Amino acid sequence: MESRIQRMLGKLKTWTRTIRRDAHVLYLAARDARVPWYAKALALFVAGYALSPIDLIPDFIPVIGLLDDAILVPLGIVIVLKLIPPDVLAELRATAAATQRPVSRVAAVVIAMAWGVAIVAGVWFVYRRFASQ
Repeated sequence: MESRIQRMLGKLKTWTRTIRRDAHVLYLAARDARVPWYAKALALFVAGYALSPIDLIPDFIPVIGLLDDAILVPLGIVIVLKLIPPDVLAELRATAAATQRPVSRVAAVVIAMAWGVAIVAGVWFVYRRFASQ
């Protein structure tokens, strides 16, 4: 029983490392001239979200907060990886494994601005709703 749990934890750790590496691959793919433009655009979006220190849906929100990290990011990564030519993908994976993972500050700013707009809109809506009564 205990060895089964250890094997599952080992597989989970390997899968997590693979997802992190592939998020870095997307970052590199978005800057590579051999990758088609549509794959670059989607790679930039997914990598920016995956590497952003701020989540669109905060992790402290029960269930939904972790759902985006657990489902949306890996799904986006898999879709983009299918759009990258295999020889380019192999080279980008080797580069990603050899270099340090970047942090997307631009994506963090965009997500923080989206949250700011949502908060302002929410306050405005509540004010308009209850101030008129």
